[in-house]
Amino acid sequence: MEDADFSNEFCRFIQQAIPSVEAAEILLFLQKSPDRAWSLKDIIEGLRASITISEADGAKWVELLQSRGLVTLGQDRRALYRPASPDLEESARGLARAYAQRPVTLIRMIYALRDTKIQSFADAFRIRKN
Repeated sequence: MEDADFSNEFCRFIQQAIPSVEAAEILLFLQKSPDRAWSLKDIIEGLRASITISEADGAKWVELLQSRGLVTLGQDRRALYRPASPDLEESARGLARAYAQRPVTLIRMIYALRDTKIQSFADAFRIRKN
C-alpha cells in the first residue's frame, strides 16, 4: 500500500510504535495539548467520548508510547507528548492526518499490521514436514 499518506515508512512507524487503535487514540489525545502533562486518569476521562479503555490498558499503552520515544513520563507519572526526534514528530503528524482524513483505512491498517506480526510469530513455531 503506497500512497502519500500511507508510505512504507509510515506503515513501519505504525507497525513499530502503534500496535492498537487505543495506543493511537492516546497518542493523538496527548498530541492535541503538547504543553500539558496528563495523569492516566485524565487521559482515560478525556478519551471517554471516543473509546473506553481500562486503567491497566491505558498504563500499558502510555508506557509503550514512552518506550517508542513518543511521550515522556515525569516523576509523577504524568504523560507529556514529546517525540524524541523530528522523524517521530513527522510520523505522529502523519498519524493525526490519516486519522482525520482516512480513519477507516488507518484502523484497518493498524489491525492488518498487528495481525501480520502475530502470524509471523505463530509461523516461527510451525512444525514443517520434510
